[in-house]
Amino acid sequence: MPREPMPTWPARRTWLQGAAALPLLSALGAAAAAPARIVALGGALTEVVYLLGAETMLVGTDTTSLYPDAALKTPKVGYMRQLSAEGLLSLKPDAVVGTTEAGPPVVLDQVRSAGVRVELVKADHTWDEVRRKVSAVGQVTGRERAAQALQAQLDAQWASVQQAVAGTARRPRALFILSHGGSPMVAGTGTAADALIRFAGATNAITQFAGYRPLTAEAMASAAPEVLLNSTQGIEALGGEAAFWQRPELALTPAFRRKALVVMEASHLLGFGPRLPAAVRELHTRTQAITA
Repeated sequence: MPREPMPTWPARRTWLQGAAALPLLSALGAAAAAPARIVALGGALTEVVYLLGAETMLVGTDTTSLYPDAALKTPKVGYMRQLSAEGLLSLKPDAVVGTTEAGPPVVLDQVRSAGVRVELVKADHTWDEVRRKVSAVGQVTGRERAAQALQAQLDAQWASVQQAVAGTARRPRALFILSHGGSPMVAGTGTAADALIRFAGATNAITQFAGYRPLTAEAMASAAPEVLLNSTQGIEALGGEAAFWQRPELALTPAFRRKALVVMEASHLLGFGPRLPAAVRELHTRTQAITA
């Protein structure tokens, strides 16, 4: 099964869309435990570290941790699915926090055997995944109170956006195309894209299979999506929107007639971090508008 798109982070203007009103939370962690050396595996977890004001503990991140800008300057341990024990241990961390997508497992076992605390959050493309990430970072950094305050505000944002989505009767058929490299693929069930489509009040046009499969003319015709979704990185990889629409298989879709395409930065769309409420709200608003 192909991997989900590797998150790459947007420009500062998108930082904490929908969460810009969050108060400074680091003061709430005054009673935290003594600072630790932490490696974060996954952009969403790194983002939480910064939100909790614990960035001074951060001694390394994986290559998907590119936001906020300060995260670009952190030592990188490689892609979170292709780690090495040597790379992790060279940073002398006290704790490594990641998701169950991190690995290989044997590498994480080696890190544990070296006496390093390894905390892995279950990745299942739900709101609870976001909550688990906030809680895990709060515990590892000793900023539990700050994490609870952050989570309360994020929960309020999530409830608000879900209420807005529930109030919309129309459920357009949407299809996500993964085209970061190699041949384009379409997202079936069990993917982050499938979850985002459903959260945003649309219907995934692909329900016949789980994971990702190649984009074919037959798949496009049978799926009949009203709107197509892609990431900014995916569109760039295909040569831009004009080149995207020149793909012959897309001409078989209802979306082609309207050139109905929603493009969002990959990590904002699929990162399942603190900006998830903002991503769902934006996707809902844009899919509804473009298919009206």
